[in-house]
Amino acid sequence: MHEMAIAESMLEIVEKTARGSGAARVKVVWLEIGVLSQVAPEALRFCFDAVTRGGIAEGAVLTIDATPGAAWCMPCGETVPLARLGDACPRCGSYQLTVSQGDQMRVKEIEIA
Repeated sequence: MHEMAIAESMLEIVEKTARGSGAARVKVVWLEIGVLSQVAPEALRFCFDAVTRGGIAEGAVLTIDATPGAAWCMPCGETVPLARLGDACPRCGSYQLTVSQGDQMRVKEIEIA
């Protein structure tokens, strides 16, 4: 389950940012996850709850926003929307696609107290 490693990395970012701001507690973490990132949001929530126990972010709400996927199609020469990895180009049916958006993940915002 790679979501545990992701949750641990997120926690490092969140704790470093919160402590750097003099926070006593983290209330909310907003996360953006691309639909092509191959991260299971519910598994990530479970892991986030587990890794935050006993720390400054314990009990913090994890809000996840999905970002759309897109890919560049070699035959079309255009960027097209892509809902899932392995899908064909919606314009020409080609599978010669290079993901250009939607495989990223980032901590967007942190609410502290």
